[in-house]
Amino acid sequence: MPPEARSRAKDRLDDDDYPAFTMGRAAEMIGATPAFLRAIGEARLITPLRSEGGHRRYSRYQLRIAARARELVDSGTPVESACRIIILEDQLEEALQLNEQLRRHAGAEGPGARP
Repeated sequence: MPPEARSRAKDRLDDDDYPAFTMGRAAEMIGATPAFLRAIGEARLITPLRSEGGHRRYSRYQLRIAARARELVDSGTPVESACRIIILEDQLEEALQLNEQLRRHAGAEGPGARP
């Protein structure tokens, strides 16, 4: 393998969004079934990419989300509700990050500055 190809392969391994895992492997990694992954896909919590052959492929980021959904479902939350909770948690995290950025920006402008 040429050096540039090895470098690209390493970059993909470090990429949280690279769809590296098959459905079976992804399910195994989070301790779930392929049916569970299909269910959270149908609920639009995650959207796996498709290989050229049409097989679902999951990224590490998607597996973290799926693992969180599995935790909620295992504690008795219905799949649809678990998906909604995770979406709301994600939106809250984004809003908190935005608020922090705005606070830092307002502080950098000085005490008399207007937002």
